Amino acid sequence: MKKSLALAMAVAGLFATSAAPPVDYSVLIRGGTIYDGSGGAPYVGDVALKGDKIAYVGPHAPGTAARTVDATGKAVSPGFINMLSWAVESLIVDGRGLSDTAQGVTLEVFGEGNSMGPLTPEMKKLEVQRQGDIKYPIRWTTLAQYLDYITKKGVTPNVASFIGATTVRVHELGEKDVDPTPAQLDRMRALVRQAMKEGAMGVGSSIIYAPASYAETPELAAITTEAGKCDGMYISHMRSEGNRLLESIDELIEISRQSGAPAEIYHFKQGGQPNWSKIDGAIARIEAARAKGQRITADMYTYTAGATGLDAAMPTWVQSGGLEAWIKRLKDPTTRERVMKEMRTPSNDWENLLLLSGSPDKVLLIAFKNPKLKPLTGKTLAEVAKMRGKSPEETAMDLVIEDNSRVGTVYFLMSEDNVKRAVGLPWMSFGSDESSEAPEGVFLKSSSHPRAYGNVARVLGHYVRDEKAATLPDAVRRLTSLPATNLGIKNRGWLAPGYYGDVVVFDPATIQDHATFEKPKQLATGVEDVFVNGVQVWKDGKHTGAKPGRVVRGPGWAGWPGGGACKS
Repeated sequence: MKKSLALAMAVAGLFATSAAPPVDYSVLIRGGTIYDGSGGAPYVGDVALKGDKIAYVGPHAPGTAARTVDATGKAVSPGFINMLSWAVESLIVDGRGLSDTAQGVTLEVFGEGNSMGPLTPEMKKLEVQRQGDIKYPIRWTTLAQYLDYITKKGVTPNVASFIGATTVRVHELGEKDVDPTPAQLDRMRALVRQAMKEGAMGVGSSIIYAPASYAETPELAAITTEAGKCDGMYISHMRSEGNRLLESIDELIEISRQSGAPAEIYHFKQGGQPNWSKIDGAIARIEAARAKGQRITADMYTYTAGATGLDAAMPTWVQSGGLEAWIKRLKDPTTRERVMKEMRTPSNDWENLLLLSGSPDKVLLIAFKNPKLKPLTGKTLAEVAKMRGKSPEETAMDLVIEDNSRVGTVYFLMSEDNVKRAVGLPWMSFGSDESSEAPEGVFLKSSSHPRAYGNVARVLGHYVRDEKAATLPDAVRRLTSLPATNLGIKNRGWLAPGYYGDVVVFDPATIQDHATFEKPKQLATGVEDVFVNGVQVWKDGKHTGAKPGRVVRGPGWAGWPGGGACKS
């Protein structure tokens, strides 16, 4: 009896095994129009994932899959890369990165001037003291430790970072307007080299702002040389995007030449109506350098306004020593008179976004720390000045003092015609220059720039589909393989076997941004499915809750086979 039962069970098991052939793929994305990231002609076919990698890309995947996604009539592309992300804090409190995940972003790249390490004890103290709506303890010291911290905590997108030139400077020199000694510069170079070995993408600067603006060209070239030795790059919010735009491009190209590192311009623009005509000269300078063999590229956000703070409306000398010293000076009547005069006087010595905007009614106040000031959110500087019966310049100084912060501000500066033209440039990538947030919780305490919710969707919907400013294959290339190549990233940025499973399924006919300056916290639509490292994070227009994001490291990382690209 027992033998008969055992035989029957064995036969049943054999039958069950033969009835269920082995699964070849974890996910099969079937019948979509494939834009593989190369910029070449799309074709209808399949993309198959197995674990965290792409296993097949082609006309028809052989074999079986645990799950099939019908992508008929939809575009299938590599995950999009946000070349300028400020999600460093937002991902700590909400790892979903919702506003970017909804647009198909699978990699956030940090490090515009400031990076989340390396930090001294004093830097940590000031960082916590100056936090706004988002509060968090600092449980790391180096940049690599920060990236490991947030990925272990759980984030949806992959993350990468440049080491900030400002952070390196403050680490050794503090926030005053001083030049480094040879010994201090050597230590700054060593910090960059160590960060490159730990996986940083290169050096990022933001030399419009104090204290970054105190760094001179030789200093920037010296620290970037260490990145160049590790096949990293230099990426910069240049010294000027307005009155000295062309000279600033020349400086970036010179830093690239001296350091041996390729260079990229952050948020390519021409700020202020008197400078709109400089777009021809800007493009010409970049293309001339490229023709000589230098790899000079750019990225941009797709809006006519930028977002920063009221510090960009005041001379940098008054900000020497940091926020607290700046506020103390603004309380002094004699200093206030000098600052007010300089805020009203055109100058090439510093970038005055209040003057470049043309009017205080084109300066929008979007983020305050002080609860008493939050009712002013969404008003213009002109409106608040009228309410208070003071000049716009006095009002700006008062708001900085009362808020104990730079005050989050939007400046309307750019030409729509120039934005449209720049979208089509073959060496142009895209970056939101914003956090990746959600229209809920702590993020409702302040307003946002609409680029946080719509930058990628606006490229593919408004500028590609509606305005025909670029072709869809080339726009996908410049959202994927171009930035991946520039960053020296391995096995991401293309749809190809062996590459990581960062994949987006979207509808070119319906992808659309909805965020506006009046109502910025509106998610984009038209992206249907998003996979990060083979895990579905976005399905049928909703977040799945998955957080499979990893640290993406640069070519200098010591953990690569052979020890990375760093040369002595």
